[in-house]
Parts: sequence; structure tokens; C-alpha cells
Amino acid sequence: MNATAAGAVVLGIETSCDETGVALLRWTPKAPSEGLLAHRLFSQIRLHAEYGGVVPELASRDHVRKLLPLIRGCLAEAGLGVADVGAVAYTSGPGLVGALLVGAATGQALAWSLGVPALGVHHMEGHLLAPLLEPQAPEPPFLALLVSGGHSMLVDVAAVGSYRVVGDTLDDAAGEAFDKTAKLMGLPYPGGPALAALAEHGHDGVFRFSRPMTDRPGLDFSFSGLKTQVLLAWQRSDQSEQTRADIALAFEQAMVDTLLIKCRRALEQTGRRQLVIAGGVGANQRLRSALLEAGRVDGFEVRYPRLEFCTDNGAMIALAGAIRLASGQVASTAATVVPRWDLESLEAVG
Repeated sequence: MNATAAGAVVLGIETSCDETGVALLRWTPKAPSEGLLAHRLFSQIRLHAEYGGVVPELASRDHVRKLLPLIRGCLAEAGLGVADVGAVAYTSGPGLVGALLVGAATGQALAWSLGVPALGVHHMEGHLLAPLLEPQAPEPPFLALLVSGGHSMLVDVAAVGSYRVVGDTLDDAAGEAFDKTAKLMGLPYPGGPALAALAEHGHDGVFRFSRPMTDRPGLDFSFSGLKTQVLLAWQRSDQSEQTRADIALAFEQAMVDTLLIKCRRALEQTGRRQLVIAGGVGANQRLRSALLEAGRVDGFEVRYPRLEFCTDNGAMIALAGAIRLASGQVASTAATVVPRWDLESLEAVG
């Protein structure tokens, strides 16, 4: 089966960090959302919880254990055999080098055995294109806010593969700041979702933290100082459960306001009228609500993937791979990974 043709089944593999994701996508250029046949995800949260964070070697070993059973499960769910796979797309970076190698080696070996093309996909391009899996998919040009555990960036998207990073983080990413802030207040791993849930019980106005780097021109982010403010507030407080919730709310408000201010500024500077939100922090309900309200007031459209496609998943990798394979891009047979990979270095898709 020709992987560049409509109707080809693309297997997507995601193993960049602590989640093993697999998906099968039948490539339909005019309606990508209709082509998703099956997707499965295994999270390593329980494995890493006792360490308070991801242990790279344990993550790699668990990908080895889980990847093939997940592929078999996806094939069974879709009613397909392995011979029906027409191409393989896998995450080749950025991410943990050992974890990436598991997906790359498996993807390349499977593609070689089947005689089909394989392609390494940029993890953040996968997130950026995840909203295309929705029935009402956005079309470039648009502005993308990519917020996850490892990245916080604003990207001007002229076309698929034509990206200009207009804002980036100078230190901690938004998701990383969520997790570290939660950890310093004694919340369980993963801290981001736990902190957001706790914030629902906070009292508004008890604490207020700064909105970092919004008092000066520019679109870059910095959240390390915000994290320090929370630490000092926590250490000087009575450390009661209500105080914990009040601080969580104030932190979340500061984070959301900062992202909102930067998005509005970027939309004005780029002239875009569509804002795409992607990445794990894009699942935060306070952030979604704030951006939707801002869009209603300012007259720009906000688009985001469903919650299950905000975090790492195989479907976004299958889609990004399918788009590039359809444009004629194919990898060599080497299982190459790129732990650090500049998004702007990607080739534009014709």
C-alpha cells in the first residue's frame, strides 16, 4: 500500500517521555478526523509517583514492555492485521533519548519488516496539529499556544511545517511550573492536575502573585520567579489545607493571566485571528475558559483538541506523520532520534 495515497493506514507511536501512545489513522486528507481507527495510551504515573518525577531509565524500560501489546490492541480494536499497516510514524524528538529510541527502533523495525515507509515526527508538531483531529479543524494561518511539561511557546503558523516561534520560555515551562509548585506544597505526583483540582476550593484574593514579564515588551515567558513567590508564601503561612487551596488558586490565576496577556499580545503583533491551544496544560479548564472569553470579547477564534489529545498520544503522531508522508517525506532506515529539536528547522509541507 502506498503511504502517500489517501486510504493508507498509518501507525503512530509516541514514546517521548512517560506515556506510551499508539494509534491507527486511515489517511483522509480532506477529513483527518474521520480517519482515526483506534488509539490506546498507557500512562506511567504510578511507576514514577514514588520518586516524585520521571525516572528516564524506568520510563524507557516500561515503553519496551508496553509498546507491542498496545500495538496489538489497536490492531484488534480496528479489526486490522499488521499487514494492513501502510506506513509508520514515530516520535523522534524532542524528549528523553532512551524513551525515544524505544519508539524509533520499534517503528523502523516494523516498517522494514513490512516493506513500508517510516518517518520520525517532531513531538511538538504533533501537539500543534492535534486540533486537526477534531471535526471542525482549524486551517492555517493561525497562532498556536503550545503549553506542556517541557515547553511553553507561541508559534506563528503560516502553513503546516512553516513555523515561526515568536515567544518561548526562558526557564521553567508552564507545566513544569505547575508540577514543581504542587510538589513544594506537598501535593502528590503528577502535581499539575492535583494543583488545579485544589484551586477549585481556594478563596479568591487571599494571595496574589505577579504576572511574570507582562510589564515589559516581548512574548517570552518566565515562571521560575512565580514558583519562588509561591514557595515563600507557603513557608510563611500556617500551611493549613485551606491556605494550600488559596495559594493554588492564586498561582493558577497568575499562570492563566500571564498566558492570556501574552496570547493577546501575540495575536495583535502577528495579525492572526485564530488561536490554537495544544499540550497538556491546554487541558486546564481555567485557561480554556479565560481564552474563550477573551476570544469572544476581542473577536478571535479559539480552537483546541479534545482533552484526551491534549496530553501525549499516538493519534497526533499518526496525523503529523501522515501529512508529511503524503508530501513525500520518508526517513532512512536508521532509528535516529533528536532529543533537542528546533521546531523552526522543520521543512514546510507542500
